[in-house]
Amino acid sequence: MARYVVMVPPPDAPATDARIVRDGFTLLGFLFPPLWLLWHRLWLATVLAFAAMFALSLLAETAGFKLVAPLLSLLVSLFVGLEGRAMILSALARRGWTEAAAIEADSLADAEIRYAFAFSEPNTKSIEVPPAPRRAGPVRPASGPALGMLSYPGHG
Repeated sequence: MARYVVMVPPPDAPATDARIVRDGFTLLGFLFPPLWLLWHRLWLATVLAFAAMFALSLLAETAGFKLVAPLLSLLVSLFVGLEGRAMILSALARRGWTEAAAIEADSLADAEIRYAFAFSEPNTKSIEVPPAPRRAGPVRPASGPALGMLSYPGHG
């Protein structure tokens, strides 16, 4: 199953549908990094990818790094392949879109169905969720960044 992130537009924007973006590796972004970035309107990332690939090819021609420069160019492709979808999500967040849900599904169509079913008013019954238990004593703030996805709030 793949993970899909649902982004909804800002409230002051014209009424448009939510955008569902698959989170994960993109093969087209790996094979054609600048074109894939250009297609998704990531202008600054497109310019940076073109500049990096141009500089690496120039390095291969002038400095005699005939083997190293293509490998470094492969790193640019790998970065776009791995982080391309995250760049789309962050570009939408900079434009005021907010993340509404994260859905695990087999395909985009399945993710759309799950999102529509989960947030349709007529078919859902109200489920009362009990309030979370209150903690005794003050809550300590998180102690700075953690490595990876692990974070230990309140531990210092």
